[in-house]
Amino acid sequence: MVSSETIDLLKEELPVEQESLVVSGDVKTGLVIVDVVNGFCTVGAGNLAPTMPDKQISGMVDETLRLATVFCDNKWPVFAFLDSHHPDIPEHPYPAHCIAGTDESKLVPGIFVSSIRLALYLWLENEPNVTRRCKDCIDGFLGSIEKDGSNVFVDWVKTNQIKVILVVGICTDICVLDFVCSALSARNRGFLTPLEDVIVYSHACATFDLPAHVARNIKGIAHPQPHLIHVGCLVVGIANRVTFSFENSIAVQSKNLVQSR
Repeated sequence: MVSSETIDLLKEELPVEQESLVVSGDVKTGLVIVDVVNGFCTVGAGNLAPTMPDKQISGMVDETLRLATVFCDNKWPVFAFLDSHHPDIPEHPYPAHCIAGTDESKLVPGIFVSSIRLALYLWLENEPNVTRRCKDCIDGFLGSIEKDGSNVFVDWVKTNQIKVILVVGICTDICVLDFVCSALSARNRGFLTPLEDVIVYSHACATFDLPAHVARNIKGIAHPQPHLIHVGCLVVGIANRVTFSFENSIAVQSKNLVQSR
């Protein structure tokens, strides 16, 4: 069991700076959703799914839904990664998960459109501003590479002339972090023009929990959620407020953004 004192010490020794961010239609912004699929988010859905309700994961799903709704209502571009693996190609050191063609690799249910409850994956599939990409590796940037060498994510950025991307999803310290680091490197090398900023929204991110005592019993690798959600945010910094501003002056506010520069 992770003590609150340990977490407090981690945050004290490895502080994360906080800032504010305003998102509006004046700067072309795209939303990137990383692996918000049943295999990582729905209780009992698979080997890497939570075994019981998880407040951090359910909060991430709710915030992802909120952001996706705002982006689709404004016809802003959305890119959704779906972890999807061939059953005969393992992804060590993890057990089999998110097998292609199963419910594990589908986006989680839980979206409301015009008061009608629909599956998130069906809703996003029907939105013309949404690009979906099944990936069979940790890093979505690499998972976007086609056999001819082109990159679906790079093409999405260039086609939509995106200057800022908001990244949400799971796991903060694994798939989200790997994708963000690759996107930042590609931006710095000039491969993602006109992209300027990559922003990770912490309340719309989560990671799984495998305490040390449980990991020992199953001969797995410990992965304490409270520690690693914080560590996943260190690389990119954090902001404590984001505001969406619209032409009709309606503002939607949220908290705790992680922003990379």
